[in-house]
Amino acid sequence: MTDLPVLPECVSLTVAQGLAVVTLTRGQSRAGCKNPLSLDAMTGLRDVALWLKHDISTHCVILCGDPVFTSGADLTDPNLQITDLDPLEQRQILLVGPDMCAAWEALEQVTICAMEGFCIGGGLALAVACDWRVASEDCHIRLPEVSLGMNMSWQTNPRLTALIGPARTKQLVILGDPVPAETALAWGLVDWICRPGETLAEAKKIAEKVLAMPALPVRMSKQAITAHATQLNAAASFMDLDQFALLANAHAGKGKDKV
Repeated sequence: MTDLPVLPECVSLTVAQGLAVVTLTRGQSRAGCKNPLSLDAMTGLRDVALWLKHDISTHCVILCGDPVFTSGADLTDPNLQITDLDPLEQRQILLVGPDMCAAWEALEQVTICAMEGFCIGGGLALAVACDWRVASEDCHIRLPEVSLGMNMSWQTNPRLTALIGPARTKQLVILGDPVPAETALAWGLVDWICRPGETLAEAKKIAEKVLAMPALPVRMSKQAITAHATQLNAAASFMDLDQFALLANAHAGKGKDKV
């Protein structure tokens, strides 16, 4: 087991009795977005997942944010501006989002995302890369990418389709309307809902049930189910990163937010 990589201050890891808790704490962006995903935050979340993949002492991982989960990619982060870069540099920066989600999806431990307050855009992309989702009753769930002139990337579309079917995925992605927590539960987008402020506690209760199970068959079962559910994901979304770069460049200088 290698040493834990140096993580940015906004990403923390605690491990105790087989349970790992990864917490994002970025405060607000310059635009007022709550706990947004900067390039450093996404890199840290990717790296901690890559490290946990080789950790056989933990059997369940909770991903959460403090005080809310996340309002998605930080469109004000200078490190995420790509329009003045050459195509290879653009791709290298844009890879961090899908690589982060892929690292979380690849974990053998059961993963639970605690969606407190906000789960928007790239935050939802990350959440659906986890096994289960616990949402607060007031959780703001939305994908605004299309309305901002962007496509939904990070290989999120096939993950969403596997969870809620094509018609509801099109509602979520194309219309971009907020999805109330009760509706998300009925759709299968989230698995549990609870009172505001209690998502982490609820996720820990679920984790206790996982930790009571024999670790090896849990890992084997997760691997088999994930392999079946995601076998065509790469084929269905291998171009979404380049489509995103194309759209970002197309809208540069036209008053659209840029990533």
